[in-house]
Amino acid sequence: MERTTRTLGLLLMISCIASETSDSLVEALESTQSYDYTKYHPMDEIYRWMEDVERGNPELVSSAVYGHTYEGRNITLLKFGLENPEGREKKVIWVDCGIHAREWIAPAFCQWFVKEIVHSYKTNKKLEQMLQNLDVYVTPVINVDGYVFTWANDSTRLWRKSRSTPPPGSSCHGVDLNRNFNANWGTVGVSFDSCANTYCGKSAGSEPEAKAVMDFVGGMINRTLCFLTIHSAGQLVLLPYGHPEISAPNYDELVSVGEAAAAEMKKLHGMGYTVGTSPQILYPNSGSSRDWARLVGIPFSYTFELRDKGEFSHLLPAEQIQPACEEAYAGALSIISHVHDKAFNSGTLPNAAVSGVAVMIFSTVVSVFLTTGVFV
Repeated sequence: MERTTRTLGLLLMISCIASETSDSLVEALESTQSYDYTKYHPMDEIYRWMEDVERGNPELVSSAVYGHTYEGRNITLLKFGLENPEGREKKVIWVDCGIHAREWIAPAFCQWFVKEIVHSYKTNKKLEQMLQNLDVYVTPVINVDGYVFTWANDSTRLWRKSRSTPPPGSSCHGVDLNRNFNANWGTVGVSFDSCANTYCGKSAGSEPEAKAVMDFVGGMINRTLCFLTIHSAGQLVLLPYGHPEISAPNYDELVSVGEAAAAEMKKLHGMGYTVGTSPQILYPNSGSSRDWARLVGIPFSYTFELRDKGEFSHLLPAEQIQPACEEAYAGALSIISHVHDKAFNSGTLPNAAVSGVAVMIFSTVVSVFLTTGVFV
């Protein structure tokens, strides 16, 4: 009798746990389905949404905190992937948004990107196949401190940088995180004035947000096929490098793949996106995450500059979120499909990863040459 009672108790407990898990799953699914992807969301809502996406899709989604901001906030990513049926090693796609705080359309896109994957992978055979071969890492907001600051009031809405404390003798906070990566750092298109919007920091990787990305992605360079970083504005597809004297070894392919993406983007709403390096179509710069990714050996690296071309710039109205994200998703999917098919159908990749030591040496040599004119 006692044994029967214990067995019934155990079964009841298991039933309760299963019921709670099912309820939690349903609640998370309902939450993500009712989430408004056509409005801008503050950081606390984005954090909760990320939790709901993970809880509602346990077979597809996991999360990780891979760093902390200067003010101690979590830098969190969502990882998307299905089990490879043949047990093969999976490759990696990296997508990040919100490195510049005021570019609200970028985090909105990362959320849209996640929605599209979650809602369509079960019915889209091509996407399902890609998720069996690829792990897709998505960081909706890298510059969390800066993003939170832009929501404080109207006077802070156009803040761009991080929120690290001023260097000695200055009263100006923050670093341009997209000038702080270890890629020809400090050579062109930056400022060493901490009050400037393009202040590149004390040294390459001096900021915890940039260092978190370099450390995390750097740990899986050999598996990473593509690095996409999302910005606004200008309607551009930028490829490496930001320095006018350096060209990517697979420049021609980067251009053709970028142009194919821009063509897909234009099909949706007629918006043209210009493809090229930053010096060609925007301005020279150094220390960007895009350039760092290509320099360390990730073969395909792009910056998307989303809508628009100047009418609203970083204050893009909410009614443009959906069309902007639809066209950007088409462009991103075009690039991801190309790199997937190249890796898994032809098996060849240009300049797949080189060692971290070799990259560090090359970066140092190039930086010295660009600043002094002398190779060492």
